[in-house]
Amino acid sequence: MVGVVGTLGASLLTQSRADRTKRMEMQAAAEQRREERDHAEAMLETERARHRAEESIALRRTCYITLNRAARQYLTAQVDFMHALRNGTGIEAALEQLEARRTTLRESYAEAQMIVPQQVMAGAGAASRRLNAGYGRLKQIAASTPYSQEDLNTFEADVEQSWALLSEMRQQMRFDLGVDTEPASGTDF
Repeated sequence: MVGVVGTLGASLLTQSRADRTKRMEMQAAAEQRREERDHAEAMLETERARHRAEESIALRRTCYITLNRAARQYLTAQVDFMHALRNGTGIEAALEQLEARRTTLRESYAEAQMIVPQQVMAGAGAASRRLNAGYGRLKQIAASTPYSQEDLNTFEADVEQSWALLSEMRQQMRFDLGVDTEPASGTDF
């Protein structure tokens, strides 16, 4: 009887240990599958984040190029209009060009307001305000006949400050894009 109970007990004990070992193996396999799935999800999210960052940089780069070009052309149109007033020739054509450049800058600036980080937007805002002040000053000069050469000379002296603000704006953009590793000081028209 003892032998039969011992034999049956040994069989049950062996079967119990085999079942427990099998359960542990299945749990380990399930844990490994869960870890692999979590790792795959983490890799996918990392790839998505990298893709979003690349898209953001590409979008900002395009916006920066458009805004920089529009601002430079707007200031150039102001200088051209100033020269037209000073020389008394080509005033209408220069004014048309100035208005077109002003509209282009306004459109670019509106787009930038939705895309550009606040720090860069502060520089773009300063440059835009300066350009718009110059536009207003030129319109005042154009409204007075004869055109005040002294006012034109004052405007011309202020143009350098406008170029400096455009340069600062551009440097902030370059820094944001990672083109430059630190914000530059000084001007580079």
